[in-house]
Amino acid sequence: MQVDVPAEYQHLYVTNEERPVVKIPNPVLRQKATEVDKVGPKVHKLISEMERIMRQANGIGIAAPQIGVGKRVILIAPDGMRPMALINPEIVKVEGPSTPGQEGCLSIPGLYGDVSRQLQVVVHALDRKGRAIEMELEGLPARVVQHEIDHLDGVLFIDKVDTATLHWQDPDKNPEDNE
Repeated sequence: MQVDVPAEYQHLYVTNEERPVVKIPNPVLRQKATEVDKVGPKVHKLISEMERIMRQANGIGIAAPQIGVGKRVILIAPDGMRPMALINPEIVKVEGPSTPGQEGCLSIPGLYGDVSRQLQVVVHALDRKGRAIEMELEGLPARVVQHEIDHLDGVLFIDKVDTATLHWQDPDKNPEDNE
């Protein structure tokens, strides 16, 4: 899906120090990210940078491709939870019906729409220390982790959205929906 950005939202699509998140149509957003071989200082620096940028953008999740790095690293921080880094995350189990919910994306600022996602997921990943972890997530955290893992595969929410629900809204007026 191609997004035609209305004139009043064009300023959100300039990537600079104030808005460092990579925006569509940057090709890094459509590439499959590569696995992290070793969790060390480079990955720790990447995670710190992702956290800084996510906070600056009032996001509740971010993937490494959104800062121009094609590695399988995401951060999730919905519902005020402390940001959690997941390295090489993989959804290994889904439960319950998929349910629509409104999503936005830091890489497509101002555009929102309903995406159907699973309400419960189990994720395998490495933590910041390189240890294997398994997490059971439900509700908004489950939605956020699915959204961010999609980024690692070059998939954007606009690829899964119910197009009838797409609408433009100032992201500064509803920051909790920015993923």
